[in-house]
Amino acid sequence: MTVTLQEFNHSRIRTDMPNIKPGHVVKVYQKIVETKGVGKKAETKERIQIFEGLVLGRKGGTGINSTITVRKISGGIGVERIFPINAPTIEKIELIKITETRRAKLNYMRDRVGKATKPKGELVDPKENMVGVEEEISKEDIDAKSKIESEEVVASEVKEVVAEKEEKAVEDKKGIIEEK
Repeated sequence: MTVTLQEFNHSRIRTDMPNIKPGHVVKVYQKIVETKGVGKKAETKERIQIFEGLVLGRKGGTGINSTITVRKISGGIGVERIFPINAPTIEKIELIKITETRRAKLNYMRDRVGKATKPKGELVDPKENMVGVEEEISKEDIDAKSKIESEEVVASEVKEVVAEKEEKAVEDKKGIIEEK
């Protein structure tokens, strides 16, 4: 039974979420279902609610139970929410700003007031803002790819030269045979 439970949990882990760490400013899009009325006359509406704030911490690692704690200041009052990353109610998570931190939990940010609550960091460009995991291409990868392409070009040129020489050699042999 343990094996099937592990397989079930592993199959439910979402791969379309970005790598979220403490110090990131994120927008969490959560699906909210509202019901109005009672019984047969009940109407249900779905809407998406956005919660934007600073990630204070992450629990559960990369497992099915992983959660993030997001904090924002609303009307001068600090509001924190804990979001399960793999929940079906989470539509998407969007990275707004990435900051470098030296700690795994940013609980000290709860005591900050005013400008001190704003983390310092650089803005993320829109390509990285897409939800999903994309591999970064390093300079070494680009150099290796260009080297391979240049080697392929050289190899094709060498093949052409070899083919021309073989044709010339065949023509020379035909000429020698005709002379005899």
